Amino acid sequence: MAATSAEAKAAGITAGMPLASARALVPDLDVRDAEPDADAAVLAGLAAWCLRYAPLVAADPPDGLWIDASGAAHLHGGEDALLTDLAARFERAGFAPRIAMADTPGTAHALARFGGRAVAIVASGDEGDALGPLPVEALRLPVETCDGLRRVGLERCGDLIPAPRAPLVRRFGTGLALRLAQALGEQFETIHPRTPPDIIERRLMFVEPLSTADSFAAVIDRLMRFVCRRLERASLGARRLDLLFERVDGSVQAIRIGTSRPSRDPAHLSKLLRERLEQVDPGAGVEAMRLVAEIAEPLDFTQLDSLPDGERADTRDLAGLVDRLANRFGADHVYRVAPVESDVPERSVRRVPALAPTGGASWPAMLPRPIRLLTPPNAVRVIAPLPDHPPVAFIWRKHRHRIRRATGPERIAGEWWKRDGEFLAVRDYFAVEDEAGQRFWLFRHGDGQDAATGDLSWFLHGFF
Repeated sequence: MAATSAEAKAAGITAGMPLASARALVPDLDVRDAEPDADAAVLAGLAAWCLRYAPLVAADPPDGLWIDASGAAHLHGGEDALLTDLAARFERAGFAPRIAMADTPGTAHALARFGGRAVAIVASGDEGDALGPLPVEALRLPVETCDGLRRVGLERCGDLIPAPRAPLVRRFGTGLALRLAQALGEQFETIHPRTPPDIIERRLMFVEPLSTADSFAAVIDRLMRFVCRRLERASLGARRLDLLFERVDGSVQAIRIGTSRPSRDPAHLSKLLRERLEQVDPGAGVEAMRLVAEIAEPLDFTQLDSLPDGERADTRDLAGLVDRLANRFGADHVYRVAPVESDVPERSVRRVPALAPTGGASWPAMLPRPIRLLTPPNAVRVIAPLPDHPPVAFIWRKHRHRIRRATGPERIAGEWWKRDGEFLAVRDYFAVEDEAGQRFWLFRHGDGQDAATGDLSWFLHGFF
């Protein structure tokens, strides 16, 4: 038996069991021929798909994947958000993933296969504690080595970690010490990344290893010119670029940049990569560098010189600034607000990508809106005559503001389709200015005539 389903496992059938023994347990067992080549092709396809999360991805046959997310997790909202999204996508595709993230591949592998949790994250330096309760098989040891360890009473990784290494090596060979050192981060473990076929890339090898930022920057410029020429011939623009540093110790480091729209401007793209060189640890030196256009989209030529001066000024492109901010702070932190067709202020805006189209809604032309809204609105104490007179003064955070000018009210009713009874709610908004020149947006909850519309409490909702 090469593999079993969850139902078969529940019936006592395990991988490696003879078929006759399995049929003795379940006579009507559904048996299908294994297809190793097809499984390997699917695994390779999944590895290529996972490149959306990180530049270093490799298959771990027969049913695993390595993803080195170092320096890339912030692009997906952090480690928790990355793993949550990864698990959700696999589940929607019909898989039952077990995912673990740790500083070392060995610990991540052990927790994913033997930890018993669907998603696990190990804090830096906690590898030993995480490995302790796991069986020795979690260290990717041969079966005979695991059997030998059990015969001498070493059944869990926690039994091996404090044990002297020399006697273990003499009895069980260097493989045990190697796997233990890799899992604990005492020895580096290399992941050989996968590059999809027919992708635009360029690799340069060096006669002498490089180790300085200036030398890396010079190579980046050279690699970028070649890749951008390939993109231009294909009428494409890069949306995501990975730069891989192949160190002399066999390890690979990577940095990733993304763009808000397709680009093949060598100067702009090179600058984005150079700004992230501080993340690279060259170690004993880098013997080769490879630049990969991981995602490329169609990009047509635009001739700006033929446009009138006025139209040419309107073509100012903020993509360069957006790209630099997004690659430094994360794409989730660079956005703009777009209008939504709603009269309720807190529902009238939404976050969109910085360069996204505006859509059909527009801001009200005659009704001013503050540049900052408070969420939720802050309760204030107000002195104001009724029914429709503006407030005379208000107290917010123990500070009294005497109002010099005020406009309003602007009446906003609730949206009846959102919640039961909201259609009865009424807000009367006033734009006010105090004696210090500060401008505030206040509203009264209720119209002063019908108690069902509100309790006449006042709130500060924003600042102009």
